[in-house]
Amino acid sequence: MKLSVFLELVEFKAKTASVLPFLIGLCFSLYHYRLVQVGYVALFFVAMFLFNMAVDILDNYNDYRHATSGHDYKEKTNIIGREHLSLKTVWMLMVGMIIVSAGIGIWLSTRVGAPILWMGIYCYLVGIFYSSGPRPLSSLPLGEFFSGFTMGFMISLICVYLNTFQFFDWSLESILEVFLISLPNTLWIANLMLANNMCDLKEDEQNERYTLVHYFGVERSKLLFIGLTFLPFVAICLAVWFKLAPITNLLTLLILPVIVKQARVFLKKQDKKETFPCAVKILAIGALTSVLTYGLGLLFMS
Repeated sequence: MKLSVFLELVEFKAKTASVLPFLIGLCFSLYHYRLVQVGYVALFFVAMFLFNMAVDILDNYNDYRHATSGHDYKEKTNIIGREHLSLKTVWMLMVGMIIVSAGIGIWLSTRVGAPILWMGIYCYLVGIFYSSGPRPLSSLPLGEFFSGFTMGFMISLICVYLNTFQFFDWSLESILEVFLISLPNTLWIANLMLANNMCDLKEDEQNERYTLVHYFGVERSKLLFIGLTFLPFVAICLAVWFKLAPITNLLTLLILPVIVKQARVFLKKQDKKETFPCAVKILAIGALTSVLTYGLGLLFMS
């Protein structure tokens, strides 16, 4: 398998959606708790990255197997059919990644406690059933919630817990603190899924996938897209107000003109090749800038 084919199979370009929530959790651990467990979070990063790739392989695998007849999705769109990949090879690659990832997670749970095991089980169940089963989560009007909440919030929460497991307080206040600092990523990731479903509406309906866009309609989905694009900036301001993020995090507001421009282009036309990259840029630019401005504040920590 060529490297370029492998990278497309695991949807490498979309890994921003998991890496940046991890980095926000890392920054929050340093800023709020003054603590980082380098070894544990490094292992978690490897496990997270492997499982994220495995989930994307599973998504492509299930989409290929379950595609209905009457259009050329299998032959011309799906990477497995287009590149004539062996289903057995794809399956073994995916299973291998899941096993290694799960092994790391189980070992970590023996070192830092059961909470990491339960959080991991939740993430694995969502990841596997996101595209598997008789009614995958991605084919329901739940995909935006589960993708945003699991990748945006849970990855950050796991990262914070790994760094502070000796004294982490499982109070509502502590959980809400992590939720607020992870909210921008949560919303932007959900927004990316919404944009994807807006672009794929006709194809999804042909494949009997009835997503949120199917029920909302395109116009109401556009309004939701606007909300999910700009509410993260409100969350960033609130995080600074409650002293959960450094004041430098407010510099993220400077990218608003860029985000507005990308949102306008996408709202005019929802097309996977032409305008979907605008939604990807909103997530990448927004989340990356948020991490960088948060990290900048760490430099001035006393």
